[in-house]
Amino acid sequence: MQTILKIGTRGSPLALAQAHETQARLMAAHGMPAEAFEVVVISTSGDRIQDRPLSEAGGKGLFTKEIEEALLAGAIDIAVHSSKDMPTQLPPGLELSAFLPREDARDAFVGKAAKTIAELPEGAKVGSSSLRRQALIRRMRPDLEVVMFRGNVQTRLRKLDEGVASGTILAYAGLKRLGLEDVATDLMPLDSFPPAPGQGAIGIETRIGDREVEKMLVAIHDVATGQALACERAFLAALDGSCRTPIAGYAAFEAGKLSFAGLIISPDGTQSHTVELQGPAQDAARIGDEAARTVRAEAGEKFFDGWL
Repeated sequence: MQTILKIGTRGSPLALAQAHETQARLMAAHGMPAEAFEVVVISTSGDRIQDRPLSEAGGKGLFTKEIEEALLAGAIDIAVHSSKDMPTQLPPGLELSAFLPREDARDAFVGKAAKTIAELPEGAKVGSSSLRRQALIRRMRPDLEVVMFRGNVQTRLRKLDEGVASGTILAYAGLKRLGLEDVATDLMPLDSFPPAPGQGAIGIETRIGDREVEKMLVAIHDVATGQALACERAFLAALDGSCRTPIAGYAAFEAGKLSFAGLIISPDGTQSHTVELQGPAQDAARIGDEAARTVRAEAGEKFFDGWL
């Protein structure tokens, strides 16, 4: 059968799992065979740069640049991403047009020396490349040594086995999609260890105006996830969020309303400001934007000096 849709993705096991989940949902929704879809693996700068933090190398766009170039060139028809890796500003001509139902958004601690961060011995090493996770770890345990951990999930788990660190923090959604949830020794509460905006959600990027592709994606788009992500991404955008900014935000539905909680925290974990807002789901982007303006006003512009 002729290929109908080319699905662009990174080549990590997690990225491939997300691409195949997208394929499976499209097959089920449209009664189409696997042969109608081609998964196209594209190497990104973020995958190739392993010797320094992304915050120093160029930020989130390093995980999407080459895939988006292929999408604009017509080499692929859709791009499947981890939503938390998506910059808030997309290239002209592209849009996030669908989201799959969100997985568990919590972070998971994977410990070797102890099952929880609280139980780690004084001065233990914890590996993470995320500035948000680093800051939250330092807030919990200022005595711990936070070391840079780059690479895919399997690479980070291997580093733990090699003794590079006593523990690390990974997105629980990614572990579940890989069938590795059993390696988690503790799950971090959403209120005290809030996730990155978009964490746990698979986003699908398309060319603006590609009506045939959009019609196919409508059948697998999860409206609630889309509304939550509209709120979280608006919060991030208003704060100029990138890999250089320790920002957390999570939107969920409570009693029919969208409830959002956001956090900004200094990289050393010593200062933080939180905000909580509720409102109608149709006002998701406005709620996120208002939350950002509220927390920025509370913190003051000097709070961001030197680390934005």
